[in-house]
Amino acid sequence: MTGPAIRTILDGAVVTAALAAISILLSMPLGLLLALLRWRRIPVLAGVLADFVSVVRATPFVTLVLFVFFILPATGIELEPVPAAIVALTMNTAAFSSEIWRAALQTFPRDQREAASAFGMSEWKILTRIVFPQIWRANLGPLVSEVTILLKCTPAVAIIGVVEITRAAGRVGAETYEPLPPFLVATLIYTVLIAAVVRGQRVIERRIARRFGLRQA
Repeated sequence: MTGPAIRTILDGAVVTAALAAISILLSMPLGLLLALLRWRRIPVLAGVLADFVSVVRATPFVTLVLFVFFILPATGIELEPVPAAIVALTMNTAAFSSEIWRAALQTFPRDQREAASAFGMSEWKILTRIVFPQIWRANLGPLVSEVTILLKCTPAVAIIGVVEITRAAGRVGAETYEPLPPFLVATLIYTVLIAAVVRGQRVIERRIARRFGLRQA
């Protein structure tokens, strides 16, 4: 492969990494917010959010990307390819991560919340000082799995013209008539990105284990 061909794929890798990073920063807090609103069982709103999460989870990601890019303009919301890709990735990951957060909230020991409430702590302090510090540690593995799935979903945004790793590799293969080398490079880049995410998880887990005296599996 030539230098320009490799640069083309690396440019796609930068786009993929940026899409993933922005979507992660948006989707994880959004997923937690969705879980909290459903956990509080607010009339009507909880049901609407449950339906929204169910629909997004049941929709193939490619279909979700096409919906955001082609259907939303009919409602007056017109997005360029990259913002549309970020919205689709964020919606998809937020829906799945909200179920992870919600499961943790539902199984959180009630006696801890009741004890904190008995000491006069507000709901906000209970959530931020007692509940959240515990559930994010317990959910680290499942949440990281969602991040890796998000990375593997990024090739689908090529359908609306976003030049990420896979589309860049496809262009190089079409120009050189040798599709195997660019796709091998693309596979290697995906492997490195996912390995970096998993490595980050291991580092955080070790720090948690040292801080709280836990034994790692």
